[in-house]
Amino acid sequence: MIKLYDFLPCPFGQKVRIVLAEKGLSYELVQIDLTQSEHRKPDFLRLNPFGRVPVLVDEDTTIYDSTTIAEYLEDEYPEPPLLPAVGSSALRARARTWEDFADSSFTPQVGQLMGEMGKPEHERDPARLQRVQKSIERVLDFLNHELQGQEFLASQFSVADIAFVPRLVVLKDLGLDPATNRANVDAWLRRMIERPSILSLEGLTVQLLAGV
Repeated sequence: MIKLYDFLPCPFGQKVRIVLAEKGLSYELVQIDLTQSEHRKPDFLRLNPFGRVPVLVDEDTTIYDSTTIAEYLEDEYPEPPLLPAVGSSALRARARTWEDFADSSFTPQVGQLMGEMGKPEHERDPARLQRVQKSIERVLDFLNHELQGQEFLASQFSVADIAFVPRLVVLKDLGLDPATNRANVDAWLRRMIERPSILSLEGLTVQLLAGV
């Protein structure tokens, strides 16, 4: 039985749980409450010395880092595929590049926006808020351009798309609608949030459903 150590609000854990759901894999969810510093306890640090979720344990194999976990699941449980077919090197590279881009240049920025918007209004830093919003808007504009004539970022639904989902679906609740004046992003997001793996994911609030 696969075990997944995760904190439900974590976007990287959500990414892994979408992959598991897409592949129809059963697993035991072990919740690690970061607010109670459970990720710093010795038992957890034996699984991941960096003290971060998610961590996946499959029999005698222990893996941390959401991208590495997704790669492992793709290798070990290849059906249905969440990377373009072997032999499609350019598309596989494109999927991996987009996944990395989401993890490094989109998810953290939305996290910063969440942090700023979570403060009382009088404590927010307007300059920082504007800077983060503009950074996210640039990514959304880039996505809209790259999705022209495409249903998904790497031809088929893949880890490239999955990596964006956890933070895309909360943007509207943060006062930034990713679909405004971005028809390609709008259609892409609607296609994704119709998937059962995303729609029913515990800990993920799909804020755009009211607009579908």
